[in-house]
Amino acid sequence: MSIHENLLGGPPPTHLPDDPEPRELLASGTDPSEVAAKYPTSSLAWAQLADDAFAKGRAVESYAYARTGYHRGLDALRRSGWKGHGPVPWEHEPNRGFLRALNALARAAGAIGEQEEYERCSTFLRDSSPLAADTLDASTTG
Repeated sequence: MSIHENLLGGPPPTHLPDDPEPRELLASGTDPSEVAAKYPTSSLAWAQLADDAFAKGRAVESYAYARTGYHRGLDALRRSGWKGHGPVPWEHEPNRGFLRALNALARAAGAIGEQEEYERCSTFLRDSSPLAADTLDASTTG
């Protein structure tokens, strides 16, 4: 038995490849819309746009940004071998953009009355990474 074998029999965790440029630009204070324009596949940039819009009371705009980041993240997950379920650990920093976008999508869906999508996305987040669900619930609830 390999030391890295999943003893629960589920799929292995998915670790997205690192893409440090968008993360570094955002950390240095670059406008998220500039980062998203330069790196449109970055879920992190779209998640930041969604968080910023939500904080300003623009739930529909937040929903649109979050949905873009979510779908960009799904594309990246699939390219990394993800088969539609399994862990996407928060502890792996490159996964955080997708997880933040998923959280933002759940939050915005709830705010605009899309209860079914809110529940689906909330469950997906918790199933993907309980730590992300707990961390993001505590830090980004609007």
